Amino acid sequence: MPAIVIIGAQWGDEGKGKATDLLGSRIDYVVKFNGGNNAGHTVVVGDEKYALHLLPSGILSPGVIPVIANGVVIDIEVLFDELTALVARGVDVSRLLVSSNAHVITQYHRTLDKVTERFLGKRQIGTTGRGIGPAYADKINRVGIRIQDLFDENILRQKVEGALHQKNHLLVKIYNRRAIQIDEIVDDLLAYAERLRPMVADTSLLLNQALDAGKIVLFEGGQATMLDVDHGTYPFVTSSNSTSGGAATGSGVAPNRIDRVIGIVKAYTTRVGAGPFPTELHDESGEFLRSKGFEFGTTTGRPRRTGWYDAPIARYSARINGVTDFVMTKLDVLTGLSVIPVCVAYEVDGKRVDEVPASQSDFHHAKPIYEEFPGWEEDITGARTFEDLPANAQSYVLAIEAMSGSRISAIGVGPDREAIIVRHDLLD
Repeated sequence: MPAIVIIGAQWGDEGKGKATDLLGSRIDYVVKFNGGNNAGHTVVVGDEKYALHLLPSGILSPGVIPVIANGVVIDIEVLFDELTALVARGVDVSRLLVSSNAHVITQYHRTLDKVTERFLGKRQIGTTGRGIGPAYADKINRVGIRIQDLFDENILRQKVEGALHQKNHLLVKIYNRRAIQIDEIVDDLLAYAERLRPMVADTSLLLNQALDAGKIVLFEGGQATMLDVDHGTYPFVTSSNSTSGGAATGSGVAPNRIDRVIGIVKAYTTRVGAGPFPTELHDESGEFLRSKGFEFGTTTGRPRRTGWYDAPIARYSARINGVTDFVMTKLDVLTGLSVIPVCVAYEVDGKRVDEVPASQSDFHHAKPIYEEFPGWEEDITGARTFEDLPANAQSYVLAIEAMSGSRISAIGVGPDREAIIVRHDLLD
């Protein structure tokens, strides 16, 4: 049975939670395989809106087993705050599984993230300050704390001591901050151990056993392709692999078990933080998209940068991820525009470039080449078939599909759970 990966095909915030929710009644496991609480999903269920930051959005689907896998970095305080908030709203969170190999975000990671970003001044990356990057850096430097370490106080203390030996020198001598005490960190982490213990498992083993048993497993990526640490707009990226390949390393499920890759795109483009953004708008059109699309970060509340749809980025994402299906979200936001430009290529040093430039410098200076499409005035939030859409909306979708590298199998036409048009079965 299928293993399915859902990834953002732009710079994040595309509506991955909506796509996961669309498949919720048909899947058995939803796995978060990368990132931390530096991004979020917003899922609307009836009159209820849920903002999830660390938890997989599948936790809202009855019967689905949500999994936080080994590729995630976990702020345990945030995890329990989020679980408590869901329980208060009547959501069953008892099925959650957490990988024993996942790394932990500590107080010193959050502190270093904030002081380092301030230290960079004009060269800031635009991080959320939640300790994600420093936690991944410790993982790669082999001085990280893993979930399993919380159940052995001696090992935990040794690892915290080793990590703080260097970090306190940085905090005190470079950043003029106070040293962090070992007991402070150890006691904080140990306080969560017994509450966390029932959730912890060898999730790689369980997921492979689930696939062997014919279960459907959905891998839900945080952030998006253009924020991938290897394939995104480096250095203005996240600290993990948010492309489909990250689903394998971030979960312990082999790549040859992945059957489908679903890329999520907005009908336009947004990004947060610093970095190149060829189609970015600084005019009334940009504010129209931001206001009507409510483009503010689920986790940070920051206003998102807005721009027109970028077809070369979609093609790049299709290639990097092996996208089998696109889900387009927020088509309804474009209602009311008389003309809708789409970036079909770039101009770099006076030459037309049809694909995303390999050089970061070229991409930074790339100017969009637009093709314009007629807009529509009709309200499309009630559309449930492709034929229900106005002719101009249909033409827009078909044009985007032709230039994006894969079929558009579903179209979001509103924030509600049922406000979606399905053109092709995502499991077929």
